[in-house]
Amino acid sequence: MVSENAVIVIGRRGCCMSHVVKRLLLGLGVNPAVYEVDEKDEKEEGRGKGEVEFPAVFIGGKLFGGLDRLMATHISGDLVPILKQAGALWL
Repeated sequence: MVSENAVIVIGRRGCCMSHVVKRLLLGLGVNPAVYEVDEKDEKEEGRGKGEVEFPAVFIGGKLFGGLDRLMATHISGDLVPILKQAGALWL
């Protein structure tokens, strides 16, 4: 699924941080694929041992990061070129 979409957001269902990520990307003109995970479906064991935290943003088939990295990259002005390079933005 990650390799088939220019941008994908994986997050918990109803998570406010996932909502912020989706709104930011939509506001830039990106239509990300979204996969929502129910809390009951997450593994309880091993949390904090190198597992991906939600929301997780994949750009161009690679893990980009979470909300913090997305916002920092947007504020610095580097996010739009990264999205263009991944084929998520055309203009």
